[in-house]
Amino acid sequence: MSNRPDLLHIIQGCVKAKRDSQKQFYQLFYGYSMGICMRYCASPDDAEEIVHDGFLKIYRALHSFNPKYADIEASLKGWMKRILINTAIDHLRKNRQHFLVAEIFDNHFNIADETETAIDRMTHKEILDVVDQLSPVYKTVFNLFVIDGYKHEEIADQLNISVGASKSNLSKARANIKKMLQDAEQKYYEQKII
Repeated sequence: MSNRPDLLHIIQGCVKAKRDSQKQFYQLFYGYSMGICMRYCASPDDAEEIVHDGFLKIYRALHSFNPKYADIEASLKGWMKRILINTAIDHLRKNRQHFLVAEIFDNHFNIADETETAIDRMTHKEILDVVDQLSPVYKTVFNLFVIDGYKHEEIADQLNISVGASKSNLSKARANIKKMLQDAEQKYYEQKII
């Protein structure tokens, strides 16, 4: 699909506010957009709302889209991803006015430093489900840093927290994930024994 003449035609139609072009654009990139937004939401309904808000912003700004790569679609997806992530963060701020920086104290988990093996048996969906169980702030920081490649300074700026809080939340998110994986490992061995 990359660099197809019809993609450029669809983009130009969207810039001209043509409904059929907007519909085609939406259909082409809905799944991609939903995948990004689901990483930041607790429910598909929230993700859907963010996707719709994100598409409105994308349509309004599409005239300023300037491909950075020879592959138009790759450039477009990168550009869209930034808008969708910012829309998700805005949604989190709006719906959680007191965006908690730390919800669990450091001594809450005493985690042994050992190699995990539960993850070897987990599917991609199961891993995403583990990440989805994190508190909203941990999930957001984890996604921004690990999956989307933001730096702590960028995360701090986006979430209006300190760089130290970003690093702390990432560390706690990783500790929580490790704890959940250890619990999954324990359950696996308990079921195997029975």
